[in-house]
Amino acid sequence: MRVFADIDEVAAASGEHLGHTDWIEIDQDRVDLFADATGDHQWIHVDRERAAAGPFGATIAHGYLSLSMLAYFVQHIVTVTRKPRMSINYGLNRVRFLQPVTVGSRIRDGIVLSDVRETPKGMLVTLSHTVEIEGQERPALVADSLGLWVP
Repeated sequence: MRVFADIDEVAAASGEHLGHTDWIEIDQDRVDLFADATGDHQWIHVDRERAAAGPFGATIAHGYLSLSMLAYFVQHIVTVTRKPRMSINYGLNRVRFLQPVTVGSRIRDGIVLSDVRETPKGMLVTLSHTVEIEGQERPALVADSLGLWVP
């Protein structure tokens, strides 16, 4: 966990690797809940028997479920003592799903503080994420997330 005093300290760390989160297991309950939330009940996500005979040998997490985990991971890597008044998701750059996450796999995030720049609305913070799958060479996904920190 990287602890920063304030946004100025965060800005000074631009370009640094902030570390890796702990591993978290992606279980079928999480996948099923995501399917219910999004209405995406494709068999590769929710039908265990059919998926076992499918191309991945098991059900897999939705790509967007893996992507949504970035919000969870960030709060376990970065904390700011004097928090901004508000921090909002501003968008994503360069998202690539490189390998499916099979149910039962464990994933973690490695985060680089890519850029911090001042805008008229606040500080735009860009984090580069590499979501790894335990025991696999290729990551599940890479993405740049943007957060707008309003002082």
